[in-house]
Amino acid sequence: MIVLFTDFGLAGPYTGQMKAVLAREAPGVPVIDLFADAPAFDPKLSAYLLAAYAPWFPAGTVFLCVVDPGVGTERPAVVVEADGRWFVGPGNGLFELVLRRAERARVWRIAWTPSDLSASFHGRDLFAPIAAELAVRGPTERLAPLYPAAVRRPDWPDDLPQVVYVDVYGNAMTGLRATVVSPSISLLVAGRRVSPGRTFGEVPEGEALWYKNSTGLVEIAVNRGRAADTLGLSPGTDVALG
Repeated sequence: MIVLFTDFGLAGPYTGQMKAVLAREAPGVPVIDLFADAPAFDPKLSAYLLAAYAPWFPAGTVFLCVVDPGVGTERPAVVVEADGRWFVGPGNGLFELVLRRAERARVWRIAWTPSDLSASFHGRDLFAPIAAELAVRGPTERLAPLYPAAVRRPDWPDDLPQVVYVDVYGNAMTGLRATVVSPSISLLVAGRRVSPGRTFGEVPEGEALWYKNSTGLVEIAVNRGRAADTLGLSPGTDVALG
């Protein structure tokens, strides 16, 4: 399958244009919409989100990832293979946490330039054709080995104490894996102390809690409410252990 992970938003033509390329180049391959609203223009926040969700997909999955504020500049266009999963997109740190947490990983530079490459839409013109090719045939001569250091961000922490995503319910996911946070500790966020819990109904209606979400991240929610609105949270909001 091919999995889409972008910051294109939930409206407009961009996802549809990429899907049209995939349908043409990889007919019959399922295309899964994972995120169209990854943190806009922010490869760092997106990297923690991608690394949390990728392991839920089997080996052989191709992730077409476009969070690319540097599109058209000198940042490399890359393919990463990590524990059997393939990632196609910009070499701007978006794949840092995927690489760091993988047992086995390889990196390639996309060494092919289509004749009609636009300066501002590499998702459609460059990354989608390569993702389709990987899903159908595997790596080809369009890829050239790349030293991994060229796309690494060693200064980024293993776990990020910030909000990385706000979902449709107003729940705020962080870049912290729940396994590295004591289940009895409170969080300090936006000037408020948020106590731990297991699930929404364990606290009174309108009360905030943090819990291990279904993907293993520390998430902040309000029972029958919107944590993002109640606490003033958005991608990039700092979170501290209290």
